[in-house]
Amino acid sequence: MQEESNAGIESTQGKSKSILFKVATWAITCFCFYLVLSKTQATAAREGLTLVEYLVRFFGDADWLSWLLIMAPYSVFFFLVDAHVTWRVIRWFNAPSIKLSQVLPIRASAYILSLVNEQVGKGAMSLYLLKRYEVPGWQALSTMILLGLMEIYQLLIFSSIGVYLYYELVVEASSLLALDTILPVVFLVAALYLPFHIWYFRSDLMQNSKLRNVQIFRAFREANPLKYFLVLLCKAPNMIGAIIVYTFALDLFNVVVSFGQMLAFLPVIFLAAALPLPFHAGALLLWTVLFPDYPEVGVFSLVMHTFFVLFNAFIGVLFLPKANSELFGDKPK
Repeated sequence: MQEESNAGIESTQGKSKSILFKVATWAITCFCFYLVLSKTQATAAREGLTLVEYLVRFFGDADWLSWLLIMAPYSVFFFLVDAHVTWRVIRWFNAPSIKLSQVLPIRASAYILSLVNEQVGKGAMSLYLLKRYEVPGWQALSTMILLGLMEIYQLLIFSSIGVYLYYELVVEASSLLALDTILPVVFLVAALYLPFHIWYFRSDLMQNSKLRNVQIFRAFREANPLKYFLVLLCKAPNMIGAIIVYTFALDLFNVVVSFGQMLAFLPVIFLAAALPLPFHAGALLLWTVLFPDYPEVGVFSLVMHTFFVLFNAFIGVLFLPKANSELFGDKPK
């Protein structure tokens, strides 16, 4: 009875924390939207326009056809690079015999699930590995965690290059946030942590560490420095493509930005997008902070993100019959 009572208390506490977290994230999201819309409205008022009139003019002046001709191929390119990286890492740590043609439909179908919940989308690959290759869920999860860590480091590396090459642009954009100080400190901490991370999970001296031997860190224990580098190298085309695409896309919306600004700022914006806020509100606000002369870019970012996730979901729909066959068909002998 005592154990059941304790379990009930823990369950209630867990639900309370979950509700509190959701309330907090939505409150922060609403505040971000308020700041962006307030700043955009103030800019519109200076030009004698209402907020709606200002945004209608902004989107009405855009070259939508050229924008579509850029975004559609980039979405396909992103999918192919993303699936390729996922395939390579799964071959290293989970299923050496898996083929790229098998990963493509599962990765594509995950984009559909990600419309509802990104974590559910990641679970599709774990389910496939369990059904087809009898890979325990924790081992598949460890691979996804490694990919997530390298995604963060890819953004940090590209941003550090951009900040180094175009530091004067960072200083100019540091009126609301001290980015010229914050970013170098973040880069330094990340640079110091990664060697320690690799040593901790690879060194014989730490073999008896309980944290190191947790099952979900299996990929970290098996990954050598070369594999970390190869993951970053394989993922790099997507970041380079994003910087180029966003630079051209903003120009099509009559927002004047340089390649240097995108190189320095876009990876940081993508990091903000990874925050657990609805509608990527963190990235929405950061766009406005980094480009104060164009507060409407916050709304532009919503358009970009919405098209990207919907088009990727469309790719997933095309692969859905094959994905269903891979996930729920008979296991090949």
